Amino acid sequence: MRWFWIDRFTEFTSGQRATAVKTVSLSEEHVHDHLCGTSTMPNSLIIEGMAQTAGLLAGEHYGFQESVILAKVAKVRFHERATPGETLTYRAVLTTIDESGARAEVTSHLGERLQAEMEVLFAHADIDGEGAGGGLFDERDFATTLRALRMYEVGQTPEGEPIKMPRHLAVAEGSAVA
Repeated sequence: MRWFWIDRFTEFTSGQRATAVKTVSLSEEHVHDHLCGTSTMPNSLIIEGMAQTAGLLAGEHYGFQESVILAKVAKVRFHERATPGETLTYRAVLTTIDESGARAEVTSHLGERLQAEMEVLFAHADIDGEGAGGGLFDERDFATTLRALRMYEVGQTPEGEPIKMPRHLAVAEGSAVA
């Protein structure tokens, strides 16, 4: 099972920036087990949500042809806790991207309040020469997840054109003819 710590994208500009949201729910078990007596979203899962937002942005830039591996959280700072009923807004900006990897600056907000900020580095890897995922995930499931996250509903190129699902994922999903 693959865990996603974002609910959906609200903005996505290929190769540049993305905004995603995650609503913290009282029904999520991890908010009860993190701090004794205080329901709060664990900071480690907020880091993961921020990294997923930036990582999907980096992966989409090259059409998900290679795996994007979290290489390093260069720095992270938390300003306040996220509690049930609140919505985290993750904003990722790619500051560099090339064939070897990417660097992004990501923030998390609760409304207008800065909740956390992070600098993260990714490596691109072609595991066993198999391209995107190298067998780490099923392409059909991944394509379905990208649709559920609304990447292709809100996504656009830097010129403002809608982004399209890469052909290899559309074929795997069954929404394109092989």
